[in-house]
Amino acid sequence: MLKLKVPDMTCGHCASVVSEAVHSVDANAKVDIDLGTKAVSITTSSDPAEVTRALAAAGYPALLD
Repeated sequence: MLKLKVPDMTCGHCASVVSEAVHSVDANAKVDIDLGTKAVSITTSSDPAEVTRALAAAGYPALLD
């Protein structure tokens, strides 16, 4: 499981974009988002660097938690 903090994620639209970015890398990923803590938990077999690159490209840079 990959755990990330996405500081710029502030609303439901942001969460949707984050989820779409993750699914662009792994269509079968399970994405759990907690807007209150800006935490994203991702169950994926993809390379974490690839996931964080996709999030950054979508405008939501992420930090490993």
